[in-house]
Amino acid sequence: MWMDTKAEEKEASRSRASLGQRVLNGLLFFTGDMEHLNKYMQDKVFGLLLAVWGLRGVSRVILANNPLSGALILAALCWASPWQALLGTLGVLTSTLAAVIMGQDGAEVSGGLHGFNGMLVSMLMGVFSSAGDWYWWLLLPACLGSATCVFLFSGLAPLLDRWDLPVAVFPFNIVIVLYLLCTGPYNPYFPHHPATHAGPMEINATELMAVEVLRGIPLGVGQIFACGALGPSLLILGAVLLYSPLLAAHALLGSAVGTLAVPDLDCFL
Repeated sequence: MWMDTKAEEKEASRSRASLGQRVLNGLLFFTGDMEHLNKYMQDKVFGLLLAVWGLRGVSRVILANNPLSGALILAALCWASPWQALLGTLGVLTSTLAAVIMGQDGAEVSGGLHGFNGMLVSMLMGVFSSAGDWYWWLLLPACLGSATCVFLFSGLAPLLDRWDLPVAVFPFNIVIVLYLLCTGPYNPYFPHHPATHAGPMEINATELMAVEVLRGIPLGVGQIFACGALGPSLLILGAVLLYSPLLAAHALLGSAVGTLAVPDLDCFL
């Protein structure tokens, strides 16, 4: 009788360990680059492939390469601002589709490398625009700017390779600066906020609150996508954590250092 009880306990222990191992393996299945998904998607329809490539492009903004992380980020953007989410989705799909039409390297396209610049361009156009949300004219420069990023990426890559430099966000920076230079605060179709403050800057002499500082750390991660709300920022941080806990720790560390490095203006008064 005692031997039977002991055997049952061992069997239950092995069953719990097996269940825990299966759960862990299931979670690990969705982390990292999810390379197994590429093999599964090889014979799927183009529309589904484009969606996965686009989601990888969304996650590439945070230096990740995980479509599930991209889906979480899009969910966070929809939570914070559906208009910004629409612009970002349009930008990443336009630039990815332009890369396919131009015949860019298949591995780069499927890895989302031609999507994240387009997303950043379209979202920043929405952030800088003073016409407000759901201004449909803005979709035109968002699409054109996103497609232009692919041309700049393919042109800059051979040049920067000579110095062993990545293209990274050079296309995004070039396109958004040119867009702001070509438009202005009083443009009849694409007005944007002035680059300089309208009046003299007021010195903020309020005391630094520990709670606000702690709140600013995850918000700093969300600001990568121009997101200023705490809930969506935490979801974006969760997307980074899903891809790589180490990358999430570095993101928090960098945001914390930047937040704490803000000088105390009281010493200048």
